[in-house]
Amino acid sequence: MTLPRKAYRMFIILALALVAAVIGLAGFWYVQTRNVEIARYAVIEADGPIEIRDYPALTVAEVTRSGTRDQAVRAGFGPLARYIFASDRGGGKIAMTAPVTQSEAGNAWTIRFIMPSGYTLASLPKPAASDVKLVVVPPARRVAIRFSGWWSDTLFTGKNAQLLAWMKTRAITPVGAPTFAYYNDPFTPGFLRRNEILYEIP
Repeated sequence: MTLPRKAYRMFIILALALVAAVIGLAGFWYVQTRNVEIARYAVIEADGPIEIRDYPALTVAEVTRSGTRDQAVRAGFGPLARYIFASDRGGGKIAMTAPVTQSEAGNAWTIRFIMPSGYTLASLPKPAASDVKLVVVPPARRVAIRFSGWWSDTLFTGKNAQLLAWMKTRAITPVGAPTFAYYNDPFTPGFLRRNEILYEIP
């Protein structure tokens, strides 16, 4: 059974409109994110979505929150955003960078905003909130797996298992708990998101 000519034309128009919308969305995402500074690292080895990287020392602002992974990162984002956007302190704003990271620390989570390059502990404004800490994370070698998709425990559990299995084949023993890295805002579509799980390694 073939579609009537009018219905066929309408189908083609809708399909082209959908393609244009997807292209437009991808272009908007690119414009919005291309000026966001990404934490620097050197790739030592790459195997598909998995990389071994060397990171320099990173200056970060951090808070600690309890709860589930999702609850903690949501609770930690607010005070860190108020710090960089100078909404509860004097001084100028600090540019947003990527990624926002989250690491398990005992029964809680540490959420971090990485400060733009050029800032030091001495040059950063003092946080107004007592629970926002400014620290330097030492240089480290890390293994990372990169993937897209909506933030969910199911997605992260599967990718974490994939990364641990890869490390096992290489006889690599991770140091400590994983770090989750979020590169995009909550409004970025899942297929355009950049997510990572990282482990420090010897």
